[in-house]
Amino acid sequence: MTEQEYFKKALANFTYDAASGDAIRHMADLGYNIKQIMDRLDFPTSYEKVRHIVWEHLKNTNVLLSEVPGSKSLQETISFVKEYDKYGKPSFRRVIHSEPFSPIIWKEYYFYPKEHGSLSNYLTYKWEQNNTDCAYISCDFGLPSRFQSKSFCKALDTLDEYQRNYILGLPWENKIFYHKLNRDMIEIASRLYAKGVYSGSCYFFKLEEKLIIPENTI
Repeated sequence: MTEQEYFKKALANFTYDAASGDAIRHMADLGYNIKQIMDRLDFPTSYEKVRHIVWEHLKNTNVLLSEVPGSKSLQETISFVKEYDKYGKPSFRRVIHSEPFSPIIWKEYYFYPKEHGSLSNYLTYKWEQNNTDCAYISCDFGLPSRFQSKSFCKALDTLDEYQRNYILGLPWENKIFYHKLNRDMIEIASRLYAKGVYSGSCYFFKLEEKLIIPENTI
């Protein structure tokens, strides 16, 4: 292969990867799970690659946090800017935006079904009270004990198809992560809690409240 041919092939691969990655990140922003993204891709891309791109994108856009919410002194968000050189060759530049952010001293309290009612209704109430903005829920789905547990795997069957595929599609790492709270995450946590396989915490930034959800001993 000549140098020119090698360059053309490398450029073609780069353009393909950029277009594929851009499409995958866009669909992730729209809320598609891995299976839905795979079904909609116009570019032949491996399942593992899609999982990796989505996982990194969720972390880069702060949908997923690897540290306890509110613990950093700087709040960072990452975006990708598409640029072209004088020959029209596209590239993506990673841009980090940092804003001063005072660590939050959370007001902690516990969820009690007898006092607060159903977990789903209570989380929805707190989420809306927080203006549905900047709230997180802890996820331990990557811990080995989870998928080694028959009760946990059985409880996943109580989720709808989208929710189950969302949880199973992400390559969870072996640690606690914090997922931005939304209606699907409220429903996922509530259904797993009802089966006795979810416990964790929710963080509501505007309210500066940390809701601790103990294990449901059913």
